[in-house]
Amino acid sequence: MSTVRTRGFGRTRWLLLTSLVVIGVLGTGAVLAMPWWQDRTGAIAGERLPDFPAIDPAALDGNQSRVLSVLRTEYDHPGDGPKYAQGVDEPWCADFVSWVWSQAGQPLSNPNSGGWRIPGVATLQEYFESTGRFAALGSDYRPRTGDVVIYAAGSPFGQHTNIVLSADDHLLTTIGGNEQGTVRIHRYDPATVPGIVGFGRM
Repeated sequence: MSTVRTRGFGRTRWLLLTSLVVIGVLGTGAVLAMPWWQDRTGAIAGERLPDFPAIDPAALDGNQSRVLSVLRTEYDHPGDGPKYAQGVDEPWCADFVSWVWSQAGQPLSNPNSGGWRIPGVATLQEYFESTGRFAALGSDYRPRTGDVVIYAAGSPFGQHTNIVLSADDHLLTTIGGNEQGTVRIHRYDPATVPGIVGFGRM
């Protein structure tokens, strides 16, 4: 008699423990999924702007205006990575920068292939350095609309690159490809974002 009760109690306890494990696993899955969900909808650094900011065209030269026009179109109708990478499926932030500049009539020149597309952030920095158009963060250079921002691996963006939409003394507004999987706009204080290496000048 006592044996039957013990077995019943053991079975009940086993079912309870199994239920707790299942709930724990599902709960862990939900917790693990939460950063992905937040990462897809929130900001990587500073704040994410849902709308393309108003920028005074009178303050821009012709090259900047063309880059801005391309950026506005791509923000309104973003493509996927292969669109900007000549059909290649790869991390595409540098491809996006290359594609935008090419569409705006300012093609880059890959130091390895000679083509307009520079798919790597390090190679993009190398290109600007080799042409004398790289300004390290901390220099006197103030970024302008159309300039390219280079980030190190330790930044909130990871090793990344995007394009300046506007800059003032304390805020930088950027637009980039492959930011949470699409084209996004971020505004932040560069003094609070670690890992900014510098700027490729137009």
